[in-house]
Amino acid sequence: MSRRTRRAAAAAPGPSRPTVSVCRGCCCGTPKIPGVDHAGQLAQLHASLDDCATVRAVECLDACEHGNVIVVQPSAEGRRAGGRPVWLGLVNDPAALADITAWARDGGPGLADPPSILELYVFTPSRRIREGLEGGGKG
Repeated sequence: MSRRTRRAAAAAPGPSRPTVSVCRGCCCGTPKIPGVDHAGQLAQLHASLDDCATVRAVECLDACEHGNVIVVQPSAEGRRAGGRPVWLGLVNDPAALADITAWARDGGPGLADPPSILELYVFTPSRRIREGLEGGGKG
């Protein structure tokens, strides 16, 4: 990406609220990860964040070894403040989901620090995978 392209992207308005992308493809959201109410997890995020964040189910994010994967993307304001998408893996228990919800409600990346326990869930996917989601995702 050229400097001009980066500057234009940084100046672009972007979403007014954080986006929580929930992988529901190949492995995430399927019986391959037993003991998780996948539909309930997504419904809880929608219900808890309806007024402050966009929640979307996306196709396979190609990070299956980390399933269930959730990516919290900053709002435009959060991005201007330095926030970048945060990839969280192995989000398979209600406590982690509650921490993600609280963080998104507080503003998400760039505007609020995540609960420290979420550091255990953070991972860095390959650049190809990151660009796929940030460029609109597969879903």
